[in-house]
Amino acid sequence: MSEVLSQAEIDKLLAALTSGEMDADELKGEKSQVKVYDFKRALRLSKEQIRSLVRINESYARLLSSYFSARLRAFVDVKLETVEQLPYEEFIRSIPSQTLLFVFQAEPLQGRMVLEVPPAISYAMLDRLLGGQGFSKHTNFNYTEIDRLLLERLFTQSFEHFREAWANVTQLSPRLDTVEYSPQFLQLVSANETVVVSAFSVVLGDVKGFMNLCIPHIALEPVIERLSSHYFLVHQQRYREDDKKTIRQQLLNTEVEVIVELGRVALTVRELLGISPGDVIPLDQSIHKPLRVKVDGEVKFYGNPGTVNQHMGVQIVDIQRSGGNVHEQ
Repeated sequence: MSEVLSQAEIDKLLAALTSGEMDADELKGEKSQVKVYDFKRALRLSKEQIRSLVRINESYARLLSSYFSARLRAFVDVKLETVEQLPYEEFIRSIPSQTLLFVFQAEPLQGRMVLEVPPAISYAMLDRLLGGQGFSKHTNFNYTEIDRLLLERLFTQSFEHFREAWANVTQLSPRLDTVEYSPQFLQLVSANETVVVSAFSVVLGDVKGFMNLCIPHIALEPVIERLSSHYFLVHQQRYREDDKKTIRQQLLNTEVEVIVELGRVALTVRELLGISPGDVIPLDQSIHKPLRVKVDGEVKFYGNPGTVNQHMGVQIVDIQRSGGNVHEQ
């Protein structure tokens, strides 16, 4: 860091240079280095505009978390990690040679955009849609026609939340254009054209991965003037309230597993191996006490068993609260 010299120090330096005690080269310090400007990586959005895109994509990530959690009936965590500008060819080189590419349009934005979903994430989501636990053990990239239709429907509906995330900037009309499975067949813009790539981390159970949203700079040109802090400050309050309402609605539609537990018992391995049809196993549940009702594995209620329209049912009598039960009158 440079320091401000006093007049006495300046006079001393001049005297040393005049007498030859100090070489002028010693005062040059480090030579200024000229950096080569790479036109292929030309930055076309300002830092303020990038910050605006970060806000939009953070909202999009929250909406996707709620949407996927509701559709897949499992908690899905989607978070925005980075937003950066780079040449289109660099984006294509950075993604797998076999991956899921949802190409879509969103008027009035110009041209086409793409959402890239890697096989690990798409197979885990597909497993949940088909009733599985969300595992992704597929080693080959081979979707059946049913697989493709299910995934296409899942992500086509997710573009509605892309529209919601941009609602405070402009009213978009997103629609799926096509689905590709290899980046070599994907030609959105020329190789050197600048694109904005937003990377989202996705966690579904034990499966983790990244989705990438690629938007060419040319697509953003109609709304670039609106990507400013001033514009967002004006709309910030309404943006937050709409966001809360959307997330709440998605959560209210999320299904949860409810189990009525008849009782418990501890057995040795020897006793377990000796069980045969006709054996009676005493449980720890008293017939005079209500049964435990679990919601997603946690005891939330207590109830009495019975029948409802020729089906087994349970009548809630207590609610589990922290510190004990509260009787529901």
